[in-house]
Amino acid sequence: MNSASIVIEAVYQAESVNVWKALTDPSEMKEWYFDIPSFKAEKGTRFQFSGGSAEKTYLHLCEVKEAIKNERLSYSWKYANYPGDSLVSFQLVSEGMHTRLMFSHTGLDSFPKDNPDFARGSFFAGWTTILGENLKNYVEKQSA
Repeated sequence: MNSASIVIEAVYQAESVNVWKALTDPSEMKEWYFDIPSFKAEKGTRFQFSGGSAEKTYLHLCEVKEAIKNERLSYSWKYANYPGDSLVSFQLVSEGMHTRLMFSHTGLDSFPKDNPDFARGSFFAGWTTILGENLKNYVEKQSA
């Protein structure tokens, strides 16, 4: 694995259509991810949201690069007023009543090296919580 990338694989006890909806429906996204009312799973859609730590909030600037319903979603991920550009990708594989998520966040080495919020470990911790706890709990509760 490239040290400038995060790769996470998870299996959810939920059908892929339900996981896709959680990843792409703004009313569901705000329950486990961020509040992004302008999000649309359509190539070229630009959206933004604020997030970060208690000490520092960052404006995230994103653009959907690929959206294949119930299969794949990717978008660029950068920050206002900071150099760097990365790519977040979600791939869904239906396994009957379960869904395998293959996630990657590449290009992390393009962000400032002197800011600990942009360190690979910070991204890894964030995505582990977001995907391994927040999304998992949300889709499995919805599917119960």
